[in-house]
Amino acid sequence: MEMNLHDSQTARSSGGTSRLLIKSTIVAALGSLLFGFDTAVISGTTGALRAVFGLNDNLLGFTVSIALIGTLFGALLVGRPADRWGRRPVLTVLAVLFVVSSFGCALAWNWYALLFFRWLGGVAVGAASVVSPMYITEIAPPKQRGVLVAISQLNIVLGILAAYFSNYLVAWFLGSESANVWRWMFGVMALPSLAFLVTVLIIPESPRWLVKQNRLADAEKVLTRFGHENPAGEVREIAASMRSDMTGQHPRLWQKKHLKPFLLALMIAVFNQLDGINAVIYYTADIFRMAGASQTSALLQSVIVGLTNLIMTLVAMFVIDRVGRKPLLLIGSVTFIFFHLLAAWVFHTHAQGWIVIAAMMGVVGSHAYSQGAVVWVYINEILPNAIRASGSATACFSMWALCAIVSWSFPVLAAKSAAAPFLFFAAMMVLQFFLVWIYLPETKGASLEALQRRLKIED
Repeated sequence: MEMNLHDSQTARSSGGTSRLLIKSTIVAALGSLLFGFDTAVISGTTGALRAVFGLNDNLLGFTVSIALIGTLFGALLVGRPADRWGRRPVLTVLAVLFVVSSFGCALAWNWYALLFFRWLGGVAVGAASVVSPMYITEIAPPKQRGVLVAISQLNIVLGILAAYFSNYLVAWFLGSESANVWRWMFGVMALPSLAFLVTVLIIPESPRWLVKQNRLADAEKVLTRFGHENPAGEVREIAASMRSDMTGQHPRLWQKKHLKPFLLALMIAVFNQLDGINAVIYYTADIFRMAGASQTSALLQSVIVGLTNLIMTLVAMFVIDRVGRKPLLLIGSVTFIFFHLLAAWVFHTHAQGWIVIAAMMGVVGSHAYSQGAVVWVYINEILPNAIRASGSATACFSMWALCAIVSWSFPVLAAKSAAAPFLFFAAMMVLQFFLVWIYLPETKGASLEALQRRLKIED
């Protein structure tokens, strides 16, 4: 896209935040919205899938987790294409995969077809979980990076809420016992998928990728359009941080100088799944049914949990660039421990009513304002420019591997003891608290290149 006077004037008159920056952030974050929708839509279909395909607990767990197996492929393999072809072309391909997956799941002619299209959607989700927040991180000015990358998490939450709400509406219109209710639930995702495909074509390429390709003038133009205060100086700083790339050497992830930031990114990614969020998100309706709710009531209660997720994500967006990343993780660990223990007590004593909803709202809310808001920001902040794509892909691969294990095993373990998984998640949050307290540096307000120097990971 060519630079134009209107973009430059808009950037200057808005105090450093251009309309193009906001638009590009929102478009890139549509990948995260589809990530959230695909994550949660399955929760409304599990009952129908059991009946239609005759699934036991193990096969249902596999049906849910097959998308997560796809995310492993997407997260692990997307790093090299994103580095070679650019962030925008990869996002375009992912939009196509989302469209194909949504129509395929809706029209699946047997269980194996459903598994394939769920897996394909998972590939897109895993890749989008890497590229969407990475793109936003690379275009955002330092002082606004936290809130702009948090838009990616906000869209995940909106996608989850949209899935819960659309599941409820589909069940209400067609009847929860309708033979085709699950097809419509899956098919709704075609609408945001098509929107993503159309809009991703209008955003500029990442300026840091342009520098990596030695297209310095193009990078400076893009930074100017995005409203950065000193585009020329920033291009020089980015180029200096990438000098190993610019001399033709291929940056390697497994180097001693990259070990510290990579391990920090990996730690945050691992605890993002060990906090139990996706066990709750994938099986929200099942959890409420376990507590005695009817199918329709369980879907409605899922919407309440989704609203809690949205509200607490908005709170996190307001404070993340003020309070910082580390305090949110520490406070979140404490509230996680309390609500996981409450959930374990609820299922151990077979309590019913409002306390079940309160426990699930607490778990989801704790994730929303802490791990959910921080993970995508921190992973891409802490990794240096030269290995951001490969490092983020590897961290996200680990995250999705754990997510697949949790989602597959949860219904099996919960059938034996519904309290046990929540006790495990509480213990993991105790461990997270101490590791974050001891090892995690704060990253708010600093440029990506300044963080790289602070961690002594330059050549």
